[in-house]
Amino acid sequence: MTQTVAQLPQYRIGEVARQSGVSAANIRYYEKEGLLAPGVREDNSYRLYSGDDVHRLRFIRLCRAMDMSLDEVRTLLALDWSRKADCEAARDTLDEHLQHVRSRLAELQALEADLQALRSRCDGSGAHCHIIEALHARADAQPVAATSTGVGKRHV
Repeated sequence: MTQTVAQLPQYRIGEVARQSGVSAANIRYYEKEGLLAPGVREDNSYRLYSGDDVHRLRFIRLCRAMDMSLDEVRTLLALDWSRKADCEAARDTLDEHLQHVRSRLAELQALEADLQALRSRCDGSGAHCHIIEALHARADAQPVAATSTGVGKRHV
C-alpha cells in the first residue's frame, strides 16, 4: 500500500506534541502501551510521526478527557466506523463507560454531602476548630488495610 503525503512521517515529537495537545512524555507512554505505533527513526535517531499519528493522538486525548481508561481507548481505536458490528462494540464500550461515570457521580455526591456536613460543624466562633477536630478523629478511626482492596480505586 502506498502512503499518501498525510501519512508520510514528517513531524518530530515536539511538533506532534504541539499539534495534538499531548505531551512528548505521554506520546512515548502511548507508544509503550501500544496505542500509537512507535515513530519512525531518522538517521539521527529522532522520531518522526505522520498527520495520521497527530489525529490518533487527538482522538486519544479526547477519550482520556472523557475519563476513558486506556483499555476503552484501545477498544475504540481498534474499531472501524464503517462496520455495523464495530458500531455495536463502540456502543457497548460507551455504555460500560457511562455506568462507570454514573457510579463515580454517586460517589462524588456522597463525598459532597460528607464534606458539607463536615463544613457545618464549625462556624469559626468556637474556642477550637471542630472541622480539624473531626478530621483528626476520623483519621484515628480509619482502619489500616494490609493490602489494597480496590475500594476507592479510580477508573483510569
